[in-house]
Amino acid sequence: MTTETGVPHDDPKELVDDDSAENVDHDSADTDDDSSKSADDERERVWLVERTYSDDEQNIVILVYATLDGSRYLRKERALTSFDDARDTTAAVLARESSLGPVTDPEDRAHYAAEAQRTRERYDPGERI
Repeated sequence: MTTETGVPHDDPKELVDDDSAENVDHDSADTDDDSSKSADDERERVWLVERTYSDDEQNIVILVYATLDGSRYLRKERALTSFDDARDTTAAVLARESSLGPVTDPEDRAHYAAEAQRTRERYDPGERI
């Protein structure tokens, strides 16, 4: 299975459960220093850059979050268990550094950087999208 940008899902680092990233809480989000690094647990804020539906498995939503420079990403897969499955997708999450994979393709890196910047400009980190 691949995303629209062709990123394979075979790397175990890419497949993370919901415990490896946390939704950003407005009260604990970074303030005016504009830093994307979190002081606790070596976490980094990543922004939603892609949301796709799996073409080879039913009811799987693939979320890709990336750093503002597009150099690293977090991939989350969610199984939708019913039509009223109401898990929020936020504009940004704080991800463990160890859960972020490198973006090696220059075109993907540029695309992720542009989308992360666009998401950041349009939404607050904890805002649902």
